[in-house]
Amino acid sequence: MIKRLLLYVFFVLVPPLGMATEIIPANKLNHYWVSASAGLSISGLTFCDGKLFTISDKKSEEIYEIIVEGRRAELEPYLTLYGLGAPKKDRPTNFWHFLLDLTRPAAAMDFEAISCVDNKFYLLSERYNRIAEINMQGEGHWLENMWSSTAKAQGYLKGYNLSGVGLQKIGDDFWIGLESDPRGLVKIGPKESVQIFKLPPVAGLNFRGQSENLAALYYYDGALFTLEPNAYAVCRRELPSLKAQWCLDYWEQENSSELRYEVSRTGGKGDGLAVNEQGIFIVFDNDNISRIHDPQDRRGLLLQLAFPEGAQ
Repeated sequence: MIKRLLLYVFFVLVPPLGMATEIIPANKLNHYWVSASAGLSISGLTFCDGKLFTISDKKSEEIYEIIVEGRRAELEPYLTLYGLGAPKKDRPTNFWHFLLDLTRPAAAMDFEAISCVDNKFYLLSERYNRIAEINMQGEGHWLENMWSSTAKAQGYLKGYNLSGVGLQKIGDDFWIGLESDPRGLVKIGPKESVQIFKLPPVAGLNFRGQSENLAALYYYDGALFTLEPNAYAVCRRELPSLKAQWCLDYWEQENSSELRYEVSRTGGKGDGLAVNEQGIFIVFDNDNISRIHDPQDRRGLLLQLAFPEGAQ
């Protein structure tokens, strides 16, 4: 009897080592064409006090609210930022960053990620690889944490326009996503300690011949959600192991005739991620490219997906 009980515990209650992560076809709850978003390349997404916020990597001085009412979603300026000059760089830039400096004004921050904790916004500048803290009046300052030199020393951020793209503040730590070639995660501790993590791969996740990449992070219900757009996937990952518990595959939704954009680049266009009890929200950066279904429409897309059955 005892032997049978032990066998039951081992084979039923204890998951087998190396058990494959489940990849689940996504179920769309809603989609919204975001009014007033054409040309802004909205990227980054966060909930804050029940409201949904985003940023534009083309317009550095605003934080926007996405107001969803019924079947409509409207983009409205929420905060105008002030107090942010060009920050000090972590270290002398490489050749690719030198090219960016030549082609962009210093005030172009290229904000790619937004997080909200304790009534403060945190923005990640892809241009400078620095984090800005913004209060609810719009006043901002750059945090002192420097992390990109550590990432570069370990082989990250080497290519053109490859920088930090996702940001989450979890407790006293900041987590930053490193885009691709290779992709990874940076964890900045409260005493400015910097750790770099590889993202555990998911067997069966199909990047369709493109780079294994990251675009956004979101912390919800004790787990870190990762947006992996070239695989058209959102994965729920355990902390601290970062092992994926399950992944949603939304290829069918993004590439449907109703939602698909004209081809402007290879890979997926998912750029911002937010999660709450109502589901998983993805905002798409369409680079001001038109929809196939309506060539006159250049608005950004907000997609709401359901949690897998039995999960939240």
